[in-house]
Amino acid sequence: MPDTPALPELPEAVAAPKSRRSLQLVWLIPLVAALVGGWLAVKAILEKGPTITIAFQTAEGLEAGKTKLKYKDVDLGLVTGVALAPDTSHVVVTAELVKDAKRYLVEDTRFWVVRPRFSGGTVTGIGTLLSGSYVGVDIGLSDKPRENFVGLEIPPIVTVNEAGRFFTLRGDNAGSLDAGSPIYYRRLKAGQIVSYDLDKAGRGIVMRIFISAPYDNFVNDNSRFWHASGIDVTVNSSGMTIDTQSAVSILIGGLAFETPSESADLPPAAAGTEFRLFPNRYEALRNPETDVMKLAMVFEESVRGLQPGAEIDFRGVGVGTVTSIRPHVDPQSRHFNIRVNADFYPRRMRSNSKSKAPVLSNEQRRALLAGMIKRGLRAQLRTASLLTGQLYVALDFFPAAAKVKARPGERLDDDDLPEMPTVPSSLLELQETLSSVAAKIKKIPFEEIGADLQATLKSATRMMDRIDAELMPDARALLTDAREALRSADAALKPDSPLSQDARSAMREVARAAAAFRALADYLDRHPEALISGKKAEPADAKADKPEDRKEEKK
Repeated sequence: MPDTPALPELPEAVAAPKSRRSLQLVWLIPLVAALVGGWLAVKAILEKGPTITIAFQTAEGLEAGKTKLKYKDVDLGLVTGVALAPDTSHVVVTAELVKDAKRYLVEDTRFWVVRPRFSGGTVTGIGTLLSGSYVGVDIGLSDKPRENFVGLEIPPIVTVNEAGRFFTLRGDNAGSLDAGSPIYYRRLKAGQIVSYDLDKAGRGIVMRIFISAPYDNFVNDNSRFWHASGIDVTVNSSGMTIDTQSAVSILIGGLAFETPSESADLPPAAAGTEFRLFPNRYEALRNPETDVMKLAMVFEESVRGLQPGAEIDFRGVGVGTVTSIRPHVDPQSRHFNIRVNADFYPRRMRSNSKSKAPVLSNEQRRALLAGMIKRGLRAQLRTASLLTGQLYVALDFFPAAAKVKARPGERLDDDDLPEMPTVPSSLLELQETLSSVAAKIKKIPFEEIGADLQATLKSATRMMDRIDAELMPDARALLTDAREALRSADAALKPDSPLSQDARSAMREVARAAAAFRALADYLDRHPEALISGKKAEPADAKADKPEDRKEEKK
């Protein structure tokens, strides 16, 4: 075996004493962690944003620690708590916002829960189906700070920073409208309905609308708003007209507005201006006038068929509208009649009817009306449709009408309204004429005339009987003789009758005599001396050559 190599000698281990410095490093780590934690706590306290409370009717879609507060999709905070109010009428949501959000918490800042919602023809909050609901924020413009808010149950239709103007509408009913329903201008969507409610008297609705820029510049003090819901079908003398704004307005309703061309130059209306809401476009644009004069008319006849809204017509041009109809009693004579109040447009009766013409004062209006009344202006009921029996009020000049005193300031009932004199309608005049004729006819003694006529008929009957008894036999005999005479004349006039033959022979003799007389006349014309000396003898040849002799020979 080979020799085993010698191993090197290992050094001897020496035990080292324990170091006290290793124990200090172990305690340094918790100290650093405590310092870091303290710094983070101080930083969190320094960067902590304001805490607010929001009251909602329900906590649907809200969850503490998960639901965020967003403004234009930017996170502004987080819901930290959801609790029931002490009176259990609502829930109180506590939210912690980012530090910089403190300046956004002002009096008119609004909060609402964003969730899937269908309203006014639009669908909102679809994205929350995947990401979950969140609290929407609309930052206000007020300078007054606030920490406790009441959340909106319905998202705001218009945000604070959206350009445009708010207006107010007053109408009879809301129809099929809802918050968020569209408003159209020339069939373009120009705004939305923000809210609506009953008026204080409960007789109509008050609607708040928003018209977006730049469409709000087309709204002036004489603009007209009307219901554009569904399909508007109008049948008149021009035929049938179908009007609608869009398919959306047919399904969910909407409004439309337009400014009459006469008022297009007026300045834009101020924000908050109140307008009347008309039921349809025809009613809205039929009276594009701001210069309106109230007047009254008293009729002594039935006004059945005349309704509020009926037109006041002057020779085919609308100059007013009937506003109310009611019975009226004269306090002195206790005589009942019908009083019709109306809106009269004096601008249309002036030579200068442009929209820029100055508006007449009340004194000028009354003076204008009084002057026209003195010239014979009267109101008369006329039939608008024979099929429906509808009436309208026609204004016209009646020179033959009785003169009346213009009463521009006389009070009727409790209203200080000028009165427009009236004349009976054509139908009433016809009825009066027929009544007069009927009265005259009634005075005719038909019974006496009938008795006399009956006596005359009896006398005529007796005379006819006498004629039949006494004269008819002689008349029959006379007719028989005449018939026999006609037969004899007919037999005598036949071509082969002796009378006809004799007549023809006589006619031939007459013709011969006439020819001889002509020959004699020709001879005497040639030989006048023959009247004294007689006819001379002529040669035979000369006599044969005469045409007269040849004719005689032929005969």
